[in-house]
Amino acid sequence: MKTILIDDELFALQYLEYQLSDIEGLQIIGKFKDPIAGKEAIETNDVDLVFLDIHIPRINGLELAELLLENKPDLQIVFITAHHDYAIRAFELNALDYILKPVTQKRLLNTVQRALNRKTDSPPTKETGILHMNLFQQGSIFDEEGEPLTLRWRTAKVQQLFFYLVQHRGQIVHKTELVELLWWDLELDKAFQQLYSAVYNMRKTLAPYTRYFKIERVSEGYILTLKHIKLDVDQFERLIQSDLPLNEETIRDYEEAADLVNDDYLQGYDYIWTENERQRLQVQWLQLSYKIIAWHYSQQEWEKATARSLDVCSRYPLEEEASLWLMKIFAAKGKRASVHQQYVRLKELMQSELLEQPSLFITEWYEQWKQDNKEGTYI
Repeated sequence: MKTILIDDELFALQYLEYQLSDIEGLQIIGKFKDPIAGKEAIETNDVDLVFLDIHIPRINGLELAELLLENKPDLQIVFITAHHDYAIRAFELNALDYILKPVTQKRLLNTVQRALNRKTDSPPTKETGILHMNLFQQGSIFDEEGEPLTLRWRTAKVQQLFFYLVQHRGQIVHKTELVELLWWDLELDKAFQQLYSAVYNMRKTLAPYTRYFKIERVSEGYILTLKHIKLDVDQFERLIQSDLPLNEETIRDYEEAADLVNDDYLQGYDYIWTENERQRLQVQWLQLSYKIIAWHYSQQEWEKATARSLDVCSRYPLEEEASLWLMKIFAAKGKRASVHQQYVRLKELMQSELLEQPSLFITEWYEQWKQDNKEGTYI
């Protein structure tokens, strides 16, 4: 195991190196009195294990460990200190061990053996195939065979942090933004501690899937990059933005895009920050659906136009335009009673839900239709 030692006392640093030098399975690749220099060495090299003093200048050893674990969640850390006051906080960081000075070689031997065992037992990394991630559901993820992947989040806040970074994928999200969003009720120092802990736990959960999810600490925040993942939101918007002409050759592509939206964005989660994105995508889906309905209507494909219109009405019963399309389809097919029933249904729903009447363009269309179809009855 490639190992780095950090302690501001030169004698303690040299003595620790001497004790560890006789233990098999270790390769000490650096020792540092300056914690910042040690941090840079750890971040730029392949390091498995760090022995770290808590009381060091410029930065507390616990704070340094939090920063290191943000970028390297699999890094194993052993705290060495003359004080026992920080043991609980150290193990909250999932520290491998917490050793009080003076340190014995036997104690170090046991710690190194535990580090070797933990490295051997670490979960394998999933590095094959493409993942499918659906945000038009409850954030579900599937492999190429359609088998669901279960990500077990330690807390609800860790899960929310993950989804927030996914929503802002490819963008830098500042720490202050995350703290204000998730831990607004805590003092600033405690809020940042919670953030570092949440990032650490998120990285641990995603550790087997580093091929797909890359979380980087940049500047004053974080950036999440998705790789080898088919995201339904991206697939949907890609076609919307392409603005292909709707014709016989492209209608199936448009329908497939609409079918990707089988539920609201992150349905089931009541995160306040999802609302704008949810509404934006809802508007895009409605515009696409009406475009598809209009195409089928123009081609006299009544069943397809009816099915799309009913789909809109079932999801959003107060969508008047969908009701109007149904009335137009029924009228084109000569189903006079159905036209009347659809208008009455909409009118009653608008009254009960909004205490309003249908929009003027609906009423005018209906009254004109009645004028043109005076003969007979509607019911």
